[in-house]
Amino acid sequence: MPDNPKQNVTFPSNGGEAHGYLAVPAGGRGPGVIVIQEWWGLTDHIADLTDRFAREGFVALAPDLYGGRTTHDADEAGRLMQELPVEKASQDLRGAVDYLLGHEAVTGDKVGAVGFCMGGGFVLSLAAQAGDKLAAAVPFYGVLQTEPDWSGVTAKVQGHYGEKDDFVPMDAADAQFQAIAAATGTQPELHFYPAGHAFLNDQNLLGTYDAEQARIAWDRAVAFLHAQLG
Repeated sequence: MPDNPKQNVTFPSNGGEAHGYLAVPAGGRGPGVIVIQEWWGLTDHIADLTDRFAREGFVALAPDLYGGRTTHDADEAGRLMQELPVEKASQDLRGAVDYLLGHEAVTGDKVGAVGFCMGGGFVLSLAAQAGDKLAAAVPFYGVLQTEPDWSGVTAKVQGHYGEKDDFVPMDAADAQFQAIAAATGTQPELHFYPAGHAFLNDQNLLGTYDAEQARIAWDRAVAFLHAQLG
């Protein structure tokens, strides 16, 4: 299995090891944020987003859920996603949370998580599993096919979805957020944009990148993370 040159940290994961890409702000310290990949893997785009979060003042970690593999082919990406053991990915994400909480550069006793497409679904799953270790969960155009027990969600949730998304219909996103609200008694933020799937991805292979809507969503997400994490 090829090594991903973006792997620059190793952290414990359920008795084993996981890898990821860590970016630290220029000031050397800041609140922690997990950045969860799309189905393409830990690509240049995800590394770039991780660096952007660091420039916004966060200690950002993108776990490499595919173990070094990336692709630019949609069929292969779908296969990699299908072959990814959900529990193994969940263990790696929980390990990433613990790694950040124990990192000397991370301030505070909670972290945030933001994810895209496949990673957006994992953000919601992590929010249900991580309990009060997670203060903020920010999914971009991601839903879960099988819903967890949402009653364990204590993080504030802010979602970003495209009105023209062929993969994630608006009613599916709305239904998932209403289920979270019903289980937690707290209404998550849900934002829709006049854009398609993966509209934040400026290396978007689907051709649906929207610079203006990406800027609006990015600014909202960063402000939300700072509001919850400091």
